Amino acid sequence: MDSKIKIVQDKIAQAKLGGGEQRIEKQHQKKKLTARERVTYLLDEGSFEEIGILVTHRTTDFGMDKEIYYGDGVVTGYGTVNGRLIYIFAQDFTVFGGALSETHAEKICKVMDMAVKMGAPIIGLNDSGGARIQEGVRSLGGYADIFYKNVQASGVIPQISAIMGPCAGGAVYSPAMTDFTMMVEDTSYMFVTGPNVVKTVTNEEVTSEELGGASTHATKSGVAHITSANDIECLEDLKKLLSYLPQSNKEQPKKIAYTLTDEVRNNLSSIVPDTPNKPYDMHEVIGEIIDTDSFYEIHKSYAENIIVGFARLGGRSIGIVANQPQFLAGVLDVNSSKKAARFTRFCDCFNIPLLVLVDVPGFLPGTDQEWNGIIVHGAKLLYALSEATVPKVTVITRKAYGGAYDVMNSKHIGADLNFAWPSAEIAVMGAKGASEIIFRKEIKAADNPTAKLAEKETEYAEKFANPYQAAQRGFVDEVILPKNTRRKLIKGFSMLENKIVKRPDRKHGNIPL
Repeated sequence: MDSKIKIVQDKIAQAKLGGGEQRIEKQHQKKKLTARERVTYLLDEGSFEEIGILVTHRTTDFGMDKEIYYGDGVVTGYGTVNGRLIYIFAQDFTVFGGALSETHAEKICKVMDMAVKMGAPIIGLNDSGGARIQEGVRSLGGYADIFYKNVQASGVIPQISAIMGPCAGGAVYSPAMTDFTMMVEDTSYMFVTGPNVVKTVTNEEVTSEELGGASTHATKSGVAHITSANDIECLEDLKKLLSYLPQSNKEQPKKIAYTLTDEVRNNLSSIVPDTPNKPYDMHEVIGEIIDTDSFYEIHKSYAENIIVGFARLGGRSIGIVANQPQFLAGVLDVNSSKKAARFTRFCDCFNIPLLVLVDVPGFLPGTDQEWNGIIVHGAKLLYALSEATVPKVTVITRKAYGGAYDVMNSKHIGADLNFAWPSAEIAVMGAKGASEIIFRKEIKAADNPTAKLAEKETEYAEKFANPYQAAQRGFVDEVILPKNTRRKLIKGFSMLENKIVKRPDRKHGNIPL
């Protein structure tokens, strides 16, 4: 028996070495952790249980029968993060550069299936050179198997991808179908075709970092939701993100015990400027409303005219969608609409209530926006908020103009509670533009057209650039003092906690993609 035990121990020790000490050292020289080090750091101490540690590939072509590594380039299993069950796979770059094989894919699919059955998040730590070319179509089939599992798990359990090295070719589509994609600065990149192919086809000279690095995807494409300075910071960010999420769509996010006090926040009264077009930072409003230091922003550097992220309010996890007057006056455009729509749909999938803070002058005009489909992209946000059945509360801090008023969680598209500050302006358009249209003839005939326009602008503003007509019709439930906003929201979300909405009987809607 002792000899048999030794055989097992030797095999496990060999598996834990991955591609060997030299390749592990090369990984460290690149300022990267190994797959096993990442898993160990992420999970609670002693909680990891590995599955498939002795799996090997089945390929005999191209001398592959002489290169056998236990685990076949991916570490899979389950454990806990802050006591909560999660399933995980971590690609091991020290084994064939983390390249995906048929058996490598089977291991990933196995833990994905287990995660769905048990109703727990699946975490993927990606660090791979792509498909294992020695296997041909079998490795491609492995990717497709994973893609299919991603789709089946979507909206059932949270799926989070951390790109901690290369992720190229077909490999990029799995992270793209998960809920959140995190990237490590300087050591990770994602692209469908690499720099060499780009140069051959388009004659463009571009580096891997420029083409698909963390900064590129965080600012230009929006592929990366969160970027981190290094592996450790990425894993800490992953833990933080998980803290706001439920285990599955069958559960509510964990609520932290909280005792209601007076909740008055006097600073809120001085944030919005008296000058209508003067910018301010909506982060200040968010910071005063939520539990102290609880805001975790998503897509921070992409489409900065809208803010999305998680926070806690009275101990409850909520999602926040907020116009940002500091960038493009908070206007809605193609990218901000897509950003907010995707975040809204995630929150709705996983029972996370939504707070929408509104200061929006409308949709961004121009040929660039029209030609790039602002109609269909703006409709995505409209569709997402109309479809969402979680508790939805809106606070209008200043402007809510035109169609953007409707889109930003108005009462008309199913918001549960709509509040407005006294500074709110709810109208078809700004007073100046409206006056130029309505009183065009009168202004033109005046002795002093400039003075007449100013007079009519003031007249229009007094009549429409306020929240009271909307309140009179019930489109706004209450005009509240800014300092009372936090208390109103805590009580409102508490009241809405057991909200039930009966959905139409249909296979699924057809969101404008």
